[in-house]
Amino acid sequence: MRAPITVIIPTLNAADVLPDCLTALMEGLEAGIIRELIVSDGGSDDATAALAHAWGAQVLQGAPSRGGQLRRGCAQARGEWLLVLHADTRLQPGWADCMRHHIRNSSNAGWCRLRFDRGGLLALLVSGWANLRSRFGLPYGDQGLLISKALYEKTGGFPDIPLMEDVAIARALRGHLSGLDTVAVTSAEKYQRQGWLRRGLRNLWTLVRYSAGSDPEQLAQGYRR
Repeated sequence: MRAPITVIIPTLNAADVLPDCLTALMEGLEAGIIRELIVSDGGSDDATAALAHAWGAQVLQGAPSRGGQLRRGCAQARGEWLLVLHADTRLQPGWADCMRHHIRNSSNAGWCRLRFDRGGLLALLVSGWANLRSRFGLPYGDQGLLISKALYEKTGGFPDIPLMEDVAIARALRGHLSGLDTVAVTSAEKYQRQGWLRRGLRNLWTLVRYSAGSDPEQLAQGYRR
């Protein structure tokens, strides 16, 4: 029986963080649940592609749009299940057994509980809000997404947009999302550099604008600034 999971990771100049993400995936290889690894790159000019190749990944190159990168990666996947991860996210020990249990017992897509790699009380507050929001059907991409290929295709998959692709697919999956009993640890670097409150409010304002119909291209330009 073939391993069920294709892992898809979108990257853009992720050489500093990708090794830790991939190291955490070794548990899945040892458990026999990872069939293949696809790194969908958006034109990195660092060692991202070389690192991915060295780890045995299939590397796809294309325009730097995270939704588009994920769409390309998922289209190439041969696994019955897709595990979408950000390059700066590390799954915590025990994730493989958790996801194997989910695959055997549920047809829903699954998300992980979020935790930051540093940040103290503010990090706990932000991650707590993220986990609460996820219980109401709105997990973000840094929490990982485990989804069957059949459900992914039924809901239309990731839209080719540079930002909010995780919100778009979460909306399409409403009623078909379950929390997984495992943790995804993501980098707090951007929060610490920009300020926890400032970045948190910025993310919330971007979500409000997207929900009100703002163009994702314009939102992405503002977000990068």
